[in-house]
Amino acid sequence: MTTAPTHGAMDTALVQVTGGRPLSGRIPVQGSKNIALHLYAAALLADAPVVLTGAPDIIDTGVCAQILRHTGAHVATRDGCFTVSPPSTIRPVVHADLGHRVRTTAVLAAAVLARTGQVTFPYPGGDAFCPRLIDRHLAAMQAAGAEVITSDTGIRALCPRGVRAFTVDVSTPYGPSLGATVTAMLLAARAHGTSLITHPSIEPEVTETARFLADRGILVHLDKEGLHVFGSDWITGGTFAVAGDRIEAATMVMAAAATGGSVHLDNITAADLPDGLARTLTDAGITVADDPSGGVRTHLQGPLRAIEAATGPHPGLPTDTAPQLAAMLTQTEGTSLISERVYPRRDTHIRGLRAFGADITATGSTVRVRGPVRLCGAEAEAADIRAVTALLIAALAADGTSTIRGTYHLRRGYGHLLGNLATLGADITTIPGGP
Repeated sequence: MTTAPTHGAMDTALVQVTGGRPLSGRIPVQGSKNIALHLYAAALLADAPVVLTGAPDIIDTGVCAQILRHTGAHVATRDGCFTVSPPSTIRPVVHADLGHRVRTTAVLAAAVLARTGQVTFPYPGGDAFCPRLIDRHLAAMQAAGAEVITSDTGIRALCPRGVRAFTVDVSTPYGPSLGATVTAMLLAARAHGTSLITHPSIEPEVTETARFLADRGILVHLDKEGLHVFGSDWITGGTFAVAGDRIEAATMVMAAAATGGSVHLDNITAADLPDGLARTLTDAGITVADDPSGGVRTHLQGPLRAIEAATGPHPGLPTDTAPQLAAMLTQTEGTSLISERVYPRRDTHIRGLRAFGADITATGSTVRVRGPVRLCGAEAEAADIRAVTALLIAALAADGTSTIRGTYHLRRGYGHLLGNLATLGADITTIPGGP
């Protein structure tokens, strides 16, 4: 498994791509990055060893392993298994530097708070494509009885008598908070009594964490009032499989379509793709269907078609697919619109796509893409996972050779993306170090 490298070594690595080759073939989809990161935190709640199978071989997995080890937990990562054995005493600190490298810092902190009644943690890191507040996470901690003290360097939460059952609302102006829903669930799982989370997210990260907790003996029930969690002072261990990564699957489908190709993806089914994503792909002229031999097959129904789409909470179009979608839509006939409705805006990929010659603009939270455009090889970079991936798709579709910076961010979210693309026929090379 991957451990956390230094930023400098990875940030200067380059990817060179010679585009214009249709992608086709069969590859596996990794375990879900976003689901796994929340399960790593949930594993810390257990009073016996937990084994997560299908853990993605990504930088963020290595970072989370180190964070858990810093709390005193025994963590092993090998052959796709992420094993957590609880320590006799948990250190109530999320490592300041490591915690600033991932987005789920507050969720990890909630697990520590639930176990020890106190925690000190830094502000989250991860992708910074727009301001991403953690106020709902802190509200959940306060509802569970914590005094929360913030400073310029981090946050301290203290429950003198341990966490207690609570009610908290995790809604935001842009819909329910996925991360805060999981934070509240983890706190509630160790609280005595029944807690209620109103207006909860129902993203797969939430439902899979709920399923994990249910397997460990924690009753989680969703009804019209919200998410009810029946806490316990003992949580069992066991084995749990990380679901396939729907975002990586969408990325591979879009990359293939942008080059005029098709793919067969294993470790995923058509039902695993949210309705909003499936509908968007269909509208663009891409068929995704289950294959009798397992996995899903994709093919183009003809030329790619321009679409109008909007991201949204599950089962809508995932916001983490919007940059890749924009790159693919540069190859469609007509004008496409992508409206961002999960975050205030998401447009850090636009500057890089323009370097390839894309006709793409943003007005407020809406991105407009005009096509088809004959993209040309370019040098480009971005500083978040999905934006870098969008540039990679543009490079695959472009004439000539492109150079992309941002390998560190790719490896944070995708374990074998470059190798899988090469398997599908991409002319792609990684250059360590770079100039």
